[in-house]
Amino acid sequence: MKIKEILSVLEEMAPLAYAEDFDNVGLLVGDQNAEATGVLVCHDALENVIDEAIDKNCNLVVCFHPILFSGLKKITGKNYVERAIIKAIKNDIAIYAVHTALDNHQDGVNKIFCDALGLKKTKVLIPKPNFIRKLITYTIPENAEKVRNALFDAGAGNIGNYEDCSFNSKGIGTYMGNEHSNPEIGERFEFVESEEIKIEVTFEKYLEPKILKALFKNHVYEEVAYEIYDLQNLHQNIGLGMIGEFESPMDEKDFLALVKDKMQADGIRHSAFLGKSIKKVAVLGGSGSFAIKNAIQSGADAFLTADLKYHQFYEAENSLLLADIGHFESERYTKNYIVDFLRKKILNFAIILSEENTNPVKYL
Repeated sequence: MKIKEILSVLEEMAPLAYAEDFDNVGLLVGDQNAEATGVLVCHDALENVIDEAIDKNCNLVVCFHPILFSGLKKITGKNYVERAIIKAIKNDIAIYAVHTALDNHQDGVNKIFCDALGLKKTKVLIPKPNFIRKLITYTIPENAEKVRNALFDAGAGNIGNYEDCSFNSKGIGTYMGNEHSNPEIGERFEFVESEEIKIEVTFEKYLEPKILKALFKNHVYEEVAYEIYDLQNLHQNIGLGMIGEFESPMDEKDFLALVKDKMQADGIRHSAFLGKSIKKVAVLGGSGSFAIKNAIQSGADAFLTADLKYHQFYEAENSLLLADIGHFESERYTKNYIVDFLRKKILNFAIILSEENTNPVKYL
């Protein structure tokens, strides 16, 4: 099996198009055409993790955080990033990062977070904007079903929990071909009026090349008429953070005790107790201070995230319980999820969970 075959499975789990624009995801180091010997899944691809990959004969390291985040002008081994990259290159080890591609997935980091706490009725906290487009095309009735099904197969027509969604209306199309034309209906220089079906479908914007390929391949017309629009609709199943509910409310101290236990947190920093029950909880794995207002607007009783600064605890505004459980802790089970996904998709191949603890924060 080549490394690129494993990468295609990883993109199925976390499409790179889901990642935030600032992020650096995908294959960071290595040759995707190399034969894979094994996969080591970790949280951070540090030098000790590369050593582990060497020891376990894994030439692909799949990490959550990208070890290469900003540009490097020199690679001299002067810091932990450069040392890890040098060792990976010297030993022909590829490094692939998922990060916000998995953060934004409805079954990704924040769903894992919610599941660990036992939260139900989950939904995305900050739906992704500017991600949905609409295709409108026109064809003869005899061709409509073929075109529609091809568009569905290419990924169009998915709305929330529904698939194969489209809107179809009848109308009259007109055209007249010139001397270079080869019309499916009528002759050159003949004015044609033909009954047509207007087909409208929405799709995630990164699928556009695949959608258009399916359209052109299955349409009967020599010249395919189509329109594509950017929609203002938010994508309800892609985005940062998640909100869910407990079956029964609990008091604040019991809630934080549960969080500490389930997320194996050595310490939790939190805002003042408000003396109210906790039932509806917003979560955002990693650095999530930017989402405090979103959590308040969602009606959450508590918001769990990481990397909060002193003054940001004031932003709770006595509206909810704000808690910083630690960056690593909030993403703790992500690597387990990646391993489980790969093992289900790739049978009889070495998919190994890293034993290295790469959390840089320690507690007394």
